[in-house]
Amino acid sequence: MSGIAVGNHIRRLRFEHGEMTQEELAQRVGITRQTVIALEGGRYAPSLELAFRIAVAFGVDITAVIFWQETAKAKKR
Repeated sequence: MSGIAVGNHIRRLRFEHGEMTQEELAQRVGITRQTVIALEGGRYAPSLELAFRIAVAFGVDITAVIFWQETAKAKKR
């Protein structure tokens, strides 16, 4: 494992775009509300396709949705 995790700005983007609900986002990108909850909680990293669909839903570049996040394990190296 590289010690790098995928982070996201989905919750922030929802609020910056008219306080979109988790359900609204889920419907726009074809997933369940539970998946949105898991994404926002960092328990699930989106596939590349899903990350692009979320970016399109918000009208932003994919880098505004997901990012690399260094983990504590990688910092110890």
